[in-house]
Amino acid sequence: MTKHTLSMLRCFHSKGVNYVNFSATGKLLVSVGVDPEHTITVWRWQEGAKVASRGGHLERIFVVEFRPDSDTQFVSVGVKHMKFWTLAGSALLYKKGVIGSMEAAKMQTMLSVAFGANNLTFTGAINGDVYVWKDHFLIRLVAKAHTGPVFTMYTTLRDGLIVTGGKERPTKEGGAVKLWDQEMKRCRAFQLETGQLVECVRSVCRGKGKILVGTKDGEIIEVGEKNAASNILIDGHMEGEIWGLATHPSKDIFISASNDGTARIWDLADKKLLNKVNLGHAARCAAYSPDGDMVAIGMKNGEFVILLVNSLKVWGKKRDRKSAIQDIRISPDNRFLAVGSSEHTVDFYDLTQGTSLNRTGYCRDIPSFVLQMDFSADSKYIQVSTGAYKRQVHEVPLGKQVTEAMVIEKITWASWTSILGDEVIGIWPRNADKADVNCACVTHAGLNIVTGDDFGLVKLFDFPCTEKFAKHKRYFGHSAHVTNIRFSYDDKYVVSTGGDDCSVFVWRCL
Repeated sequence: MTKHTLSMLRCFHSKGVNYVNFSATGKLLVSVGVDPEHTITVWRWQEGAKVASRGGHLERIFVVEFRPDSDTQFVSVGVKHMKFWTLAGSALLYKKGVIGSMEAAKMQTMLSVAFGANNLTFTGAINGDVYVWKDHFLIRLVAKAHTGPVFTMYTTLRDGLIVTGGKERPTKEGGAVKLWDQEMKRCRAFQLETGQLVECVRSVCRGKGKILVGTKDGEIIEVGEKNAASNILIDGHMEGEIWGLATHPSKDIFISASNDGTARIWDLADKKLLNKVNLGHAARCAAYSPDGDMVAIGMKNGEFVILLVNSLKVWGKKRDRKSAIQDIRISPDNRFLAVGSSEHTVDFYDLTQGTSLNRTGYCRDIPSFVLQMDFSADSKYIQVSTGAYKRQVHEVPLGKQVTEAMVIEKITWASWTSILGDEVIGIWPRNADKADVNCACVTHAGLNIVTGDDFGLVKLFDFPCTEKFAKHKRYFGHSAHVTNIRFSYDDKYVVSTGGDDCSVFVWRCL
């Protein structure tokens, strides 16, 4: 596994590629596009050569899969779509699935496909049924294989057993993962014991006495066939951009908070999930207290919540704003909480007064929504970067703006996450649109700054970075866009979060 690119197929799928699948020998690849005709193309991928191409269906095609013993026959399923394809030279021929006169059967939206011996094909429908086909004729219906959609199916030629995954609440007899015999007449359901209710499975795979399960919640779980024991291999956020990120002030852990409504605490060294909490609303930002005992999280609905780190129990919460909290910070002396919103405000709360969280002051004259905030080392000042692309300094907690350059120059900042200011002018690329750089973070040693941008790049610069278009190192991984970035407490790691890719990346600093 060198991770080198073996082949790049320049394709006609102008709007995107929805699904790919290798043939039995691995020599051919079939792909389906999201263009209006949902074009199906067969490739000799090692040569980068197109073998055949044809419009698949006017509605969405979800899966296109070769028979496990063939390089010429494959099946496509989609929105009220079921076709059996044959590759004949450079032509693609198909037969539509024929339902015939079977009672209670009508063409459904099909989501998944599996294969059996003697030219049998199984397709999972959106209503929970599985359709059994011989050649291209429907011969049987497995009613309510799952109570909800059958999202995924998998079969092996070795023993012909079929695994299905779908939407189904766990019961004694049922569950979201089932293992069936070769004809789908008998099954065994698996309870996925992860500490949370798992009722929606999107992907399954099977081999060596184990079933791999991919869930809607972004987990990958390994299930033993004999003992049904569940083991979580991968944890992740669900659907939704991740904007909230904070690293612990003295340990190798960090917290991420997402539009999926959860906050998760991770171990940096072991890359494992330590704890998670459901917040009930999309989260936008997070910050640890200087002693690491509490974490503050700002929500998209204008609420903020303070959690005790060890238990993730709520210490206090408040909602003084109606729109998104953009950034949240706790002062180095552990006294003040600063809450910056998209209502052009920064509110201050005195944490020493307990859980009542009464507002003690706020910043006036902020020209736009808040982007980033940083306290001074003595907790007397806060710098605020705004959507008007102005950086301002205010007194804490009265909120009065500081305009004297001599005073501002003498301030030592406890952290630096601002993308604005003379100190960071060099992080902006040539011809940059104002919104291109989303986030930044200076090392605790104060020697380097790392940034994340709209192009999915993580960049490392020297700090301060006062010359335009400064030299830097670039690191690829995220798809567009990088939403937030932080150094670990000892500057050995960088953590970055993604928007469209819903991912958290950990980078080692060498």
